[in-house]
Amino acid sequence: MRRTLRSHSLFCDRNPTSTHDQAAAVEPQPSDSDQSPSHFGGLTPDEFKAAFRSHAGGVAVITADAGDGPVGITVTSVFSVSAEPPLLVFSLSDQASSAPTIRRADTVVVHLLGAEQLPIAILCATSGADRFADTSLWGRLATGEPHFPSAHAWIRGRIINRMTAGSSTIIAVHALESNVSSITSGSDPLVYHNRTWHSLGEHSTLRPA
Repeated sequence: MRRTLRSHSLFCDRNPTSTHDQAAAVEPQPSDSDQSPSHFGGLTPDEFKAAFRSHAGGVAVITADAGDGPVGITVTSVFSVSAEPPLLVFSLSDQASSAPTIRRADTVVVHLLGAEQLPIAILCATSGADRFADTSLWGRLATGEPHFPSAHAWIRGRIINRMTAGSSTIIAVHALESNVSSITSGSDPLVYHNRTWHSLGEHSTLRPA
């Protein structure tokens, strides 16, 4: 079922990365003195990554095609920021091989994955892998974007803003169209925590005392 999104609701190529695994310091406005991020000191990259490894994140795959072939990347940095208008953001490491294409693309497809889609998450997080070699896993929307139809939910959106943030790019997307699987409500979400994949279900439910 395809519908217009109306309600409210990044991994390097080798290992998943996002705000969990990368220091993304927003550069301040220039001034007469040195105001670069390194000027302020703070945590080392390793200290910053260690802190975020204990913070679980939902897993998503971003796909795009800027005219020179499809690309895909696994991220944990997707989150919604507004219902009216429907906006979401994600971060993209500048080191990712998919980054140049996604930055140039007009539109992207954001796939929100369940535990059953772990193979797709691994595929799009593996360095050097041909993410689109198996044509049984993916197709193209009527509008041309590559997508993985097995995802529990996907959102097609137009990139409306890009912001350099340290060694990453923050990308804002205006949601145009979505598809939510009818089996999503009975499926376990896919979560990334401390460099390990997890699924959420009844076994992980915490009930207040």
